[in-house]
Amino acid sequence: MNANNQPVLVINCDSCVMRETDACSDCLVTFMCGDSQESAVVFNLEEQRAVRLLANAGMVPTLRHRAVS
Repeated sequence: MNANNQPVLVINCDSCVMRETDACSDCLVTFMCGDSQESAVVFNLEEQRAVRLLANAGMVPTLRHRAVS
C-alpha cells in the first residue's frame, strides 16, 4: 500500500522468476529500466489498469513479472 492506502505493484527484475530468460527481451520493465539507474518500477492501481488496457490493445507487451515465492 502507498501513502494513500492504495495497492501498488512493485516490479523488480531481481525478484522475477522470468529473469534472464527470453521473456526479458520483450518485457516492458526491461525496456523502462534498461538504460537508467532504476532497479524497480512501481505502479499504482490506476497505472496498473492503464498498462493492462494498453496490453489488451496490443500496444505494449503483457506484464510477465511473477515474483519468486
